[in-house]
Amino acid sequence: MMKKNAMPNRLINEQSPYLLQHAHNPVDWYPWDQEAFDKAKDEDKPIFLSIGYSTCHWCHVMARESFEDKEIAAALSKDFVSIKVDKEERPDLDLVYMSACQLFTGQGGWPTTLLLTPEGQPFFAGTYFPKESRGGMTGLLSILGSTAKAWAENRDELLETGRQMVERLNSTGEKDVASWMDEPLNDQLILEGINQLQSTFDERNGGFGRSPKFPTPHNLLFLMVAHESKMNDSALEMVEHTLAQMYRGGIFDHIGGGFSRYSTDPYWLAPHFEKMLYDNALLTFVYTEAYRLTEDRLYKEVAEATMDYVLREMTAVEGGFYSAQDADSEGEEGKYYVFTEQEILEQLGEEKGQPFNNSYDITQRGNFEGKSIPNLLRNQRYRNAAREFADGCKSLLDYRATRMELHRDDKILTAWNGMMIAALANAARVFHDNKYLYVAEMAADFVEKELIKKDGRLKVRYRNREAVGNGNLDDYAYYTWGLLELYETTRKVGYLQKALDCNNRIVTDFVDEDGGGFFFTASNSEKLIWRPKETYDSAMPSANSIVAWNMLRLARKMDSSHLIEKAESQLRFLASNAGDYPAGHSFTLFALTLYLQNK
Repeated sequence: MMKKNAMPNRLINEQSPYLLQHAHNPVDWYPWDQEAFDKAKDEDKPIFLSIGYSTCHWCHVMARESFEDKEIAAALSKDFVSIKVDKEERPDLDLVYMSACQLFTGQGGWPTTLLLTPEGQPFFAGTYFPKESRGGMTGLLSILGSTAKAWAENRDELLETGRQMVERLNSTGEKDVASWMDEPLNDQLILEGINQLQSTFDERNGGFGRSPKFPTPHNLLFLMVAHESKMNDSALEMVEHTLAQMYRGGIFDHIGGGFSRYSTDPYWLAPHFEKMLYDNALLTFVYTEAYRLTEDRLYKEVAEATMDYVLREMTAVEGGFYSAQDADSEGEEGKYYVFTEQEILEQLGEEKGQPFNNSYDITQRGNFEGKSIPNLLRNQRYRNAAREFADGCKSLLDYRATRMELHRDDKILTAWNGMMIAALANAARVFHDNKYLYVAEMAADFVEKELIKKDGRLKVRYRNREAVGNGNLDDYAYYTWGLLELYETTRKVGYLQKALDCNNRIVTDFVDEDGGGFFFTASNSEKLIWRPKETYDSAMPSANSIVAWNMLRLARKMDSSHLIEKAESQLRFLASNAGDYPAGHSFTLFALTLYLQNK
C-alpha cells in the first residue's frame, strides 16, 4: 500500500483509480485542467507531467521512491507545477506525449515523465527515474535541479526545444494524398509482412523477437487469414506454435485463467503479472478463431478459461468490464500468483499435490525469485493437464483468494469494452454458448445506457456513476466492432444500425479531409499541441485499421458502393503508412487480406 499523507491534494476529487493512488502524496498534484496551466503561466514555472496507470508496476516504484518523498515534493512545489494523468482515461494525452517521449529518447513506457513549457510544449522526456542517480541512470532530484537552473538562466533554449518538438510532432506522417490515393490494392505488402514476421519468429518458443515478448494477437490474426487465403504455407504453423507456447508458459494463469500483459523472458515463463482487459479480449478472439480454423480443443479451452476469468473477476454487476488487475500485492510484483512446493502439498495433500507439482513445475528451487510460477513448459502432456488437475486448480484458486486482494482498476472504458463484447459475441457464435452472448449483450446495454451522450456521441470512461470524456476514435472503432459481432451472432438489426451510426459519427467527427484517414480526437475535442493520427498496430490494433475492417464489413452487409469506396480509400491510406515496415501494421494487413480475399 502507498503511504498516506495527512492532507490530500487535489487528486482526491478525481474518479480515476490511478489519480486517487496519488491523492495523498506530498506532491502538490493537479489533474490535467486549465487551472494548472494558468498557475504555470502566472508563476512563470515549467510543468512537470507524469503519465501512468493504476496497475503499472514501475509507476508504483516511482511513487514509492519519489512522489511519496518530501524532498522531491519540495523541489516540485518550489520550481514546477505538477500534473498527473491517467493514460487510460486520457489516451489522447498519452498518445501525444508518448510520441514526444519516443522522438526525444527512441523509446517509451510508463510512467512517462515530461517537462513542459506553460503552453504544454515538451522540452524533456523519459520514463522511470529513481530519486537519486544510480547505475548510469540520472536521478529525478538531479533532473529537477538542473531544469530549474536552466529555466532561470537559459530559458530560450528550453522554449526552442519545445517549439521544435511540436513542429516535429505536427509533421509526423505527413504525406501527399496524390501519392497514394490511386495506388492499387494488392498483396505486395501482405507478402512482405509475412516475410518480416517469419524473419523474427522464435521457432523454439513461439512468438516474435526475444524478450520482452508480447502476445501481439493481431500478428496471429493476420497470419491465420493469410493461411486461409493460401498466401503462405507456414503461417498457420507459426500461429499454432505461438498459441501453444503462450498457453504453456506462466503468462497464462493456469490457476485462475486469463493472460498477463507480457513475458519478461523469451520462453513465456515469467510474466509482467498485471492483467489487462484488452489483452484478454484480443487473445480470446485469437484463440476462438484458431479453434474455428482448426477445431483443436485446446484453443477452445484456453478461450473459455480466459472468458471465465473475465466473467468472474472483471465484470461489473450492472454490466460492463473493468480495466485491469495489478501485478503487485504487498509491494511485491507477482507475489499473488506464485507458490512454494510445500504450499501445494499442504493445500492438495501429498497424493494429489506431488503430481500437481511435477506437472506444473513447482519445485523447491523455484523458477521465479525462489518461488514457482505454475507452467507447463516442461510438460509434454500439457494438453491434458487442465482437465487432469481441474479440482486441484479450483482448490488453489480458493486458497489464492485468501491472500492480499489484488488492486483492480474498476473504471469501465468504452474502447476496451467494445473489444471484450466482440470477443464474447464471436465466441458465443463459434462455441454455440449463449452464456457468453448474454454477458456481451449486458455490456452493450450498459454502454448504451451509461456511455452515450444525448446527442449520440460516446464518452470515454465510467466509474462510480460518473461518465466523462469526449469519445476518441478508438472508442467508436472498437465499439463498432463489438456491435458487428453482436449482429453476426444474433441477427438483431438494432446492432447493425448502431454500428452504422457509430461509423457515420467517425466519418463526420474524425476524418482528415486533407491527409486521409481519421484523427484520434474528434473535431470538437480539446485542442492539444498536436492532433494525432495513429496507424501503427502496437499492443492493440490502431483505431484506423479497425475502422477499415469495420467499413469493409458494413459495406458488404449493406451492399453499399459508397461504403466500399470509403473502405478502399482507408485501406490505401493505411497501406501508404505501412510501406516502411508492414509487419508493424499487421491488423491493416489482416483487413487488406480479407478485402482481397472477397473482392
